[in-house]
Amino acid sequence: MALNKGSVSDLAKHEDEGVNGGAGRYRFFLALLVLLSALAPLLFVVVSGFCTTGEGVASNSPSKGVLDDIAARTNNTGTINIKSKEKNNLILTWKLVGVDAAVVAISLPSQTAVAPRSGTHQMEGNYSLARRIVREERYENQLVEMEMVQQDDDTIVKLENANMQASELVNSSILEKYSTWKKENGNKNRVSTIRLMRDQIIMARIYLSVSKKKMKQGLRQQLLVCLKRSRRALGEANVDAELHSSARKRIKEMAAVLSKARDELFDCEFVTRKLRAMLLTEEEKIRRLKRQNTFLTQLGVKGIPGGIRCLSLRLTVDYYLLPPEKRELPKSENLENPKLHHYALFTDNVLAAAVVVNSTVMNAKDSSKHVFHLVTDDLNYGAMKMWFLLNPPEEATIHVENLDELKWLNSSYCPVLRQLKSAAMREYYFKAGRSTTGSSSASSLKYRNPKYLSMLNHLRFYLPQIYPKLDKILFLDDDIVVQKDLTGLWLVDLEAKVNGAVETCVDNFHRFDKYLNFSNPHIAREFDPNACGWAYGMNIFDLKEWKKKDLTGLYHIWQNLNEERLLWKLGTLPPGLMTFYGLTYSLEKYWHVLGLGYNPNINPSDIENAAVIHYNGNRKPWMEMAITKYRPYWTKYIDYDHPYLSHCHFIK
Repeated sequence: MALNKGSVSDLAKHEDEGVNGGAGRYRFFLALLVLLSALAPLLFVVVSGFCTTGEGVASNSPSKGVLDDIAARTNNTGTINIKSKEKNNLILTWKLVGVDAAVVAISLPSQTAVAPRSGTHQMEGNYSLARRIVREERYENQLVEMEMVQQDDDTIVKLENANMQASELVNSSILEKYSTWKKENGNKNRVSTIRLMRDQIIMARIYLSVSKKKMKQGLRQQLLVCLKRSRRALGEANVDAELHSSARKRIKEMAAVLSKARDELFDCEFVTRKLRAMLLTEEEKIRRLKRQNTFLTQLGVKGIPGGIRCLSLRLTVDYYLLPPEKRELPKSENLENPKLHHYALFTDNVLAAAVVVNSTVMNAKDSSKHVFHLVTDDLNYGAMKMWFLLNPPEEATIHVENLDELKWLNSSYCPVLRQLKSAAMREYYFKAGRSTTGSSSASSLKYRNPKYLSMLNHLRFYLPQIYPKLDKILFLDDDIVVQKDLTGLWLVDLEAKVNGAVETCVDNFHRFDKYLNFSNPHIAREFDPNACGWAYGMNIFDLKEWKKKDLTGLYHIWQNLNEERLLWKLGTLPPGLMTFYGLTYSLEKYWHVLGLGYNPNINPSDIENAAVIHYNGNRKPWMEMAITKYRPYWTKYIDYDHPYLSHCHFIK
């Protein structure tokens, strides 16, 4: 719908006279202009109703075409909208461009709406009828355009909904990803303003390059100033609530400068090239940061937190100040009693050992039936014994051994010790000329991780030799927490198998081909690449069957064949899979839930129902890089008010 051209020109003439006549007349005619602008569409619709004759008379039931939304755009004077808001009324609005809140709304009864005319039109001698035909054609064209726009809008909405549904299926386990299609409604941590500011900064950087190319120094200076202010207002905010109070002002300033730059500098080809270059640059930055993150993660894993070092030193000093007769732990008569429940724990971490023992004892129905066999290195032997002398675990039995006192465990008997002393192995692990790039340095640090070189990690293959008088033993890693009574594990019938463990394979993940080199004929001949892997960390071993099948000897065979690292690269799980191949009994999943050291998306109910939770991965619970929401499961078994912990500044 359009305004009558003659009326608009007359009004403009009156307005000019009002301006020449003074401020008072100007305001009067301006008010008159607004009033007439509001009433003109009403008069037009009413008069049109009276001009209809015969078959063109408006019906009490307006047609669907008239009651649909009709948008008519004028030139620079404003916008008229006619909307069917209710069944029997039309809402007509007029908005003047450049005038705040200059909107007039008029509710019209549906009887005044003009129905589209049907039938044969007689145009000769009937000027009113000709106008009616033109108006109807205009209506039809507008309706067709609106239907096309509506179809486009529906297509876009469907596409967005499909993308949002697809984004929900993406696995977000890799450290808290952000979804581009995330809905903002009801989200307390909105980031729409932050995204707008970042987009403005990107465009400002592009126009900076264009302005330099086209020698627009004045505009370039304005862009630099706005860019600096926007970055300062944005700061390190992650959500809108964290933005500086000046952010809104900076957005408006930047928008004005970008609008000016677009008018003066826009070059589609150059902008495309610049965006592509920026994208490649950012991708390279991401790759470099990932390599750096890998390097620093491995470096952090290799290190020992200062608090744990402090604790070990203080305990060691106090242990050797004790007289020899007070250095022995009580209840040594229980150490070889096969009727009790025996645990093996090999670690050099005093605090981790304390959590394993405390959590097991606190959740046991009868702690007096539990015996813990700890083996540590010479450096931490005194500290380990001192801790349990000061903090005896209720009625349970504790025994601490020194790895260096196991004289039978030497390089002539143990292939790993012999290999670690060889020149080839030292060259492999500690080669001075190894590349220092980010990725290779991270890999080098991974190979030099103490857990792969420490004999404490390989001691699990010598359980029958360390405890020759025991029939069964439960092996525990030092990064686990026990949440339920484990007595039931000693009642499990392993069906003549040696190792009771929880399997970890899901679909094609954690199967033998992930750990072993099946291009090697020894591996390809002996093992199934699709065989299901299992987890170390909580394993019930039948030591009688172990000795009967001489599995330690079998482990030695595989270890000797791997001297050149052609069968597997790292760790004790691959040789464990090979040694206990066909001899592993699958336990129920709830006995052992893994992943708390790397996976932030474990089902909370799985954690709550688990007998043992395992922080396998790099993010150990005693480290600052631990996954925050999982730490309370570990820290609740530590008394942070303990004098030794307070002195070493442990913080919960």
